Amino acid sequence: MTEEHGNNGAGESPVFRMQKMYIKDFSFENPNAPEVYRLQNQEPKVDVNLKLNHKKLDDDHFEVSLQITAKIVDKGNDDKTMFIMEIEHAAAYLLKNIPEEHLEMVLSVDCPTLLFPFTRQIVSQMSVDGGFIPFLMEPINFMGLYQNSKQKKDAGQEN
Repeated sequence: MTEEHGNNGAGESPVFRMQKMYIKDFSFENPNAPEVYRLQNQEPKVDVNLKLNHKKLDDDHFEVSLQITAKIVDKGNDDKTMFIMEIEHAAAYLLKNIPEEHLEMVLSVDCPTLLFPFTRQIVSQMSVDGGFIPFLMEPINFMGLYQNSKQKKDAGQEN
């Protein structure tokens, strides 16, 4: 009887596993090549935008994707664009027996935290392949973003 109960308990333990990573979309534009390689005199202006998406695939599988757009401009030379990079990098996760009240946080914090280092590496390598120094994005505090988003949502509901 104890063994049966033990097996049932094990079947209910939470499961969190990345099953597959993939690039859904990727674009690298170098509109001012080859002139831009001679113009790099000072620290460029960097504009990075991030969007986090997640959707349910089936009962236990979810897709989480990071959409990142980066535009790098040489500030000293008529604001010439050095490069523009867009990526949608995603992963499929197995999320089983996660309590409903924790699911949003797992999808918004844990999943992108696991995915981001790989996205960062792809972006860095592509900037090198595009003829530039590695473009290293700053680490992202997904917990902070989640908490800010939740506070804004809660404040909006109070009004």
